[in-house]
Amino acid sequence: MTKAETAAKREAKGEPGARDMANAIRALAMDAVEKANSGHPGMPMGMADVASVLVRRFLKFDAAAPDWPDRDRLVLSAGHGSMLLYSLLYLTGYPGWGIEQLQNFRQLGSWTPGHPEYNHAPGIETTTGPLGQGISTAVGMALAERMLAARFPELVDHRTYVIASDGDFMEGVSQEAISLAGHLQLSRLIVLYDDNHISIDGPTDLTYSDDVLARFKACHWAAEAVDGHDPEQVADAIARALEHDRPSLIACRTVIGFGAPHKQGTAATHGAPLGAEEVAAAREQLGWPHPPFVVPEPIMAAWRRAGKRGSPARAAWEAKLAAAPATVVEEWDRRLAGELPPGLGDAIAALKDRFAEEAPKWATRKASGEVLETLVAQVPELVGGSGDLTGSNLTQAKAQRNIRPGDFSGSYVHFGVREHGMAACMNGIALHGGFIPYGGTFLVFSDYCRPAIRLSALMGLRVIYVMTHDSIGLGEDGPTHQPVEHLAALRAMPNIWVLRPADAVETAECWQLALERNGPSILALSRQSVPPLRGAEVENMCRRGGYVLRHASAKPRATLLATGSEVGLACGAARRLEDEGIATAVVSLPCLELFEAQGASYQAEILDADSVKVAIEAGVGFGWDRYVGPHGAVIGMRTFGASAPAGALYEHFGITIDAAVAAVKARI
Repeated sequence: MTKAETAAKREAKGEPGARDMANAIRALAMDAVEKANSGHPGMPMGMADVASVLVRRFLKFDAAAPDWPDRDRLVLSAGHGSMLLYSLLYLTGYPGWGIEQLQNFRQLGSWTPGHPEYNHAPGIETTTGPLGQGISTAVGMALAERMLAARFPELVDHRTYVIASDGDFMEGVSQEAISLAGHLQLSRLIVLYDDNHISIDGPTDLTYSDDVLARFKACHWAAEAVDGHDPEQVADAIARALEHDRPSLIACRTVIGFGAPHKQGTAATHGAPLGAEEVAAAREQLGWPHPPFVVPEPIMAAWRRAGKRGSPARAAWEAKLAAAPATVVEEWDRRLAGELPPGLGDAIAALKDRFAEEAPKWATRKASGEVLETLVAQVPELVGGSGDLTGSNLTQAKAQRNIRPGDFSGSYVHFGVREHGMAACMNGIALHGGFIPYGGTFLVFSDYCRPAIRLSALMGLRVIYVMTHDSIGLGEDGPTHQPVEHLAALRAMPNIWVLRPADAVETAECWQLALERNGPSILALSRQSVPPLRGAEVENMCRRGGYVLRHASAKPRATLLATGSEVGLACGAARRLEDEGIATAVVSLPCLELFEAQGASYQAEILDADSVKVAIEAGVGFGWDRYVGPHGAVIGMRTFGASAPAGALYEHFGITIDAAVAAVKARI
């Protein structure tokens, strides 16, 4: 019996047909958007048939256990069509997903914001909305699945599915991710493309004439096209994709707003309610006579059965986990819980002792590389990479083997010149669980990473960005590579820690903070050597964001504030001022975000209210006024940099001991 005959037999018995199941999604989507008077009904209505086939017949999940580690991941990259995902979560019976959540679509406090938000409600795998991010994040999820399967082969066997749009493919980050996924042969990644030929401005032929299948095939994907409203064509294509040895694209030709008789196939259904008359006409067209937000019991029951379809598989997996050796279970549970291994604090303390004793005059990027040699041995879930700058970022420890196509047992990813894709991929690795990702590039190229960094911060993911060459101190490569505004711009972003250590000891402490944090961190590291400044205090002095590194000989008349490579300069200026009888303290501020979190009393203790305050940082001075006050000074950059040796640049731009001394004297 063919699949079509089987479906017909079910319908003859009174069971809901495929179109009825999909129409439940369409009705809920148009009802929620209509009630909110805001939203995007067209994409959910167009992709309802495809999504119904995927969830009912292929997706491995158990709605009762949204966090089951071996579930398939479903990423709605076209996040504007959020009602497609919300409808599926409600229909399949995810915990807490009552009809009231859909009725409160886009309202304050509901589970159903305009675009899906991670950690906002069960079943949402990642925050999407900025186009291109979802598919790029999904590449990281698929990579994490393969890496975890290489370490726990008996416990990991799932796939990553993506529902994407033409807008996702127009965004440049998607090409970075598509290229990387094809290169790595991520065969468990399947993308369902909503090929509806419509964008916000109108038909996609206004701006888009790509041969999408050829593009994906050129990147070593399997790719084919199907009728997105023919459930059996879709099912057959997904079944073929499951057998491929490379990632798969299925281009599903759909009609946007399917079922709305006067607006379907047009941009009018993309980002606005259909209107009461068109909703009524759509109900008639679809054969859906039910009131708003009402799904008939037989259809709802069939959807709830779909939500339970994966329950036996989950039970079998749990039995397999319970039968695994105790050491395997312990390590699995630790990794999935995001707990750091015991002994990490002792290892960091030993590093600090070594650095304090040896007093190396290293660049902080070099210190970071030395720290990584220890961390990679201590934290097996640490997975690193670089945007084709491994030898400059110093992000690969000697013990780290490369991840290669078909071999995912290593722990180092060569991301290539794909900074944006790298950052999005790291988000996916963190979301998947089991790993702590870090990735390197130059600080100036945080501009290329920024949309993904913002999502790291929005989702609160433990992702570590190793950003070297953090100032004009990189020298001869010139202003195109010299970050000037980047520290200030990144500090303006909520929920990100910008960690700029001053020497090797501070670098070890900042790495510890980044690993311990349940959120993203940026390590801003120097290319040029810096003097050793710290002893090996037991306490992590960077933990409070700022501290007095060099105390004044008496009550301070001046306080010099600095970060990173400029802390050594501040210490030099303090010594000269002390020689001239001006008691001067030096405050190292490796993380302004942590310093802000300490509260006014600690800040007042560190920043002596009666002293003249001068801040020194080789970047724009934006943001420093709140610390130095109206009578203080900021020594930094006011223009872009230039091409010259580092020492000459610091002299040319007036970031010197002489300048700091003069600024203090002028204000005392």
